[in-house]
Amino acid sequence: MNYVPAIQIALEKFRACSLEDIRSFSGYLVKGTCMQINFLGQHFEVEYPSGKFIPEPSMFEELPVFVQILILHYLANTTAVNIEGKFISFKELPGGNIYIQPFTNRAILPLAKLFGAEPQRLLEVAFRIGGRQAEVGDAGVTIHVFPRIPITLVFWKGDEEFVASANILFDASASFFLPTEDYAVMASFVVATLKRLVNELRI
Repeated sequence: MNYVPAIQIALEKFRACSLEDIRSFSGYLVKGTCMQINFLGQHFEVEYPSGKFIPEPSMFEELPVFVQILILHYLANTTAVNIEGKFISFKELPGGNIYIQPFTNRAILPLAKLFGAEPQRLLEVAFRIGGRQAEVGDAGVTIHVFPRIPITLVFWKGDEEFVASANILFDASASFFLPTEDYAVMASFVVATLKRLVNELRI
């Protein structure tokens, strides 16, 4: 997929923001002209105004371009809205009901396959990337992908009548920060990160 147009637009929006606004709204520490980013257990910097990513060694050889775009979108958002603490599903995001099947196929079903047999494993793996146990479902964990954007992964155990199921929930404030398609990208990347950890840790 050609990400060149998308990253150019993201860089333009990022550069259109002032460094002070990014400092005030992102929730990240700024040293000099660099944002100190902690993203799913990876630590790196984003330089302003170039938008250059300066990564430390991580579980990924290189931060994928679509993730760089996602991060730039977040840094360029200066909406003064607080986290509401209320869960909504993907289909409750603007236009989410239209894309719920692709979202299910890319994120929810892989998540259910990864941890459906032993949901408690989710907690052990997610804790390694900053996750915290959530009091929802039979097993749940909330991960702050960004300082102002938590997502919650939740499992319900199966029984004789129902198979085990999973879902990915967002805060009710989510639509103020990123477009719906970014949440699809984010959720699928979170699941891919958890899968990579499971494989590397052999949990």
